[in-house]
Amino acid sequence: MLSDVNVSRRVESARENRTLFEAIEAQFELNESGAATLMRSHMKASPFPMWHKRMAGQVTKHRAQHRGQSNSHH
Repeated sequence: MLSDVNVSRRVESARENRTLFEAIEAQFELNESGAATLMRSHMKASPFPMWHKRMAGQVTKHRAQHRGQSNSHH
């Protein structure tokens, strides 16, 4: 069982737009699906759907897609 502090760290990392899912998985051993499950069970009803909707259109939360977007700005 994770402590409240550990749950909070994982949820905050997943909520941040700049934190890649690969980084979350490397640091916390929590993949994208696991992050969504954790957030669904530990966030209030309103913020989770807003986060999930935002992430659905967020291609930069994955390293390969993040690199591709970074290169397109040069």
